[in-house]
Amino acid sequence: MSSALISGKEIGQEIRNELAERINTLKNQDIIPGLAVILVGNNSASKTYVSNKQKTCEALGMHSRLLSFESDLSEDELVEAIHSLNNDPKIHGILVQLPLPKQITESKVLAAISPDKDVDGFHPINVGKMMLGQETFLPCTPYGVMKLLEYSGIEIAGKHAVVIGRSHIVGKPMGQLLLQKDATVTYAHSKTPNLKEITLQADILVVAVGRTKMITSDYVKEGAVVIDVGMNRDENNRLCGDVDFESVKDKASFITPVPGGVGPMTITMLMANTVQSAENELRQDK
Repeated sequence: MSSALISGKEIGQEIRNELAERINTLKNQDIIPGLAVILVGNNSASKTYVSNKQKTCEALGMHSRLLSFESDLSEDELVEAIHSLNNDPKIHGILVQLPLPKQITESKVLAAISPDKDVDGFHPINVGKMMLGQETFLPCTPYGVMKLLEYSGIEIAGKHAVVIGRSHIVGKPMGQLLLQKDATVTYAHSKTPNLKEITLQADILVVAVGRTKMITSDYVKEGAVVIDVGMNRDENNRLCGDVDFESVKDKASFITPVPGGVGPMTITMLMANTVQSAENELRQDK
């Protein structure tokens, strides 16, 4: 069998077209959704991510602001910058680009962002709401994966979903979102002894471990849906995922490529959360 490719580029574009209409509706009421991105230091990957976020904002007609700081910035100075953005009516979403320099405690910084502007979905209050299935900002990558499944018409209820990875950013929330759609969820990770036995049971396999081409066809059940969240470089310095695409593509029913799969969805859902934040504010004003 040959698998159907799930294109994050195409689905992301479809969602951005819908967002453009919502942004126009907001503009007619004198609200321009605004996203502030804080960048600390000179990490080249971080700079690329930030640049892509700004370009997407501008393409959608959103307001984008970049706050760039040297790597020796103190934690207090960063928290102060966040507090000023919390109080800025033109800013609806605040994102602190990770990783941060060693002198800054990540958890303290993320907790300083107002939950109403936490468009990354990392604030403890928003994480708690997500766990309870309440309306909140969802972490962008797992949210993007859910949209990929939805737009591809993939049934989740009653399926066995296996998530490899347990980070706060992808693995943990990913499992919760699948659970809320009535999947039976198994978490696996670096300490899981019988990984292959578990992944071979997966109807939906989400791989987010950060290890180049770790998942080969012998880990995948015939007809499974395979979502590759990994972003790595292979021996030829080409972008690739955690899944060995060539080996798995003929065994899976659906598969995401790298690049062009989950990646474009992460930025798209960040924009969706920011637009949602602006709409929330409008509702509160009425």
